[in-house]
Amino acid sequence: MIGLAASIALLAHGRVAGISGTLGRVFAADGGRGFRIPFLVGLLATGLIAASAAPASFGAAIRPTWLLAIAGVLVGVGTALGNGCTSGHGVCGLSRGSGRSLVAVMTFMGTAAITVAIVGARS
Repeated sequence: MIGLAASIALLAHGRVAGISGTLGRVFAADGGRGFRIPFLVGLLATGLIAASAAPASFGAAIRPTWLLAIAGVLVGVGTALGNGCTSGHGVCGLSRGSGRSLVAVMTFMGTAAITVAIVGARS
């Protein structure tokens, strides 16, 4: 479904479906609100529907709010430094043959593997 949504966004609206860019530019003056707001509402609605249909699939433990806030800030900084997020680079960039997206995906997947190895060793 993510690939289908990304394809529709690109073909119908000429927009890359990167979440960080869409959220970051939702109030931009370039007239993209007609795409961005419905896209973000659909994203949130899908998450709420999925959470109510299968709550166990979202994990067993609720994290403290302060930890979620720190994680959110780190993700925001990372997407700003990387000029995009996993959806923008991984789904949209790779499918368009972007070399920059290939480097970004290799970087965040490698970092994720190292993080899992470290955290998994502590568990």
